[in-house]
Amino acid sequence: MATSRTEEVYAVLRAELLKGAFAPGQKLRVVELGERFGASQSVIREALLRLTEQGLAVAEPQRGVRVRDLSIDDVAALTETRVLVESQALRWSIARGDLSWETAVLAAHHLMEKTPSFLADESVNEDWAVRHAEFHAALLAGCANPRLEAVAASLRDSSELYRRWYWVLTDDHRRDIAAEHRRLKDLALARDADAAVEVLVQHIERAPCQLIAYARERGLDRLDARA
Repeated sequence: MATSRTEEVYAVLRAELLKGAFAPGQKLRVVELGERFGASQSVIREALLRLTEQGLAVAEPQRGVRVRDLSIDDVAALTETRVLVESQALRWSIARGDLSWETAVLAAHHLMEKTPSFLADESVNEDWAVRHAEFHAALLAGCANPRLEAVAASLRDSSELYRRWYWVLTDDHRRDIAAEHRRLKDLALARDADAAVEVLVQHIERAPCQLIAYARERGLDRLDARA
């Protein structure tokens, strides 16, 4: 039962974080959250631990857990690292992936493409967010290196908050993200590593570049979704 309760609390807090309900750097107090959810402190701590593992929150010795700060430097560093890691993983997937890998990529892409990315209220469809993560994971799964896959997955989790803020703050309406995914899928299955990596890099860099531009236009070193 404790595990189930932890999942419930974690899911609510994660959704609220991604929607900007908490300010960057805001403390997530165990006692207050326990009272709010009617849950034990151990349940709250486990949920907060999962948030820190995803890079959505930060645990500090003697100071507890707080919402992650959103800084331009961190956006740039995270993006640079994602490009490095995912580019290599995709190259290895294209070189090493078998028929099962191709089938998994096709299936993941089909599920993502058939899932609406936004709801009627213009908020992100969480089902699409899951499918999106599954598609990118499937692309890299042929690399035959579980440790590299794990690093890539962790970096994608860390970038999720920035990606949500990109949708909220920037005006990038000309972007056809579905076309980007189709192109990426087609090039990967055609075993065109150089072209696939080029598209992947552009795909990864677009949101953070827009977010950094937004911040710099306003003279900000850190981002605030309610600015």
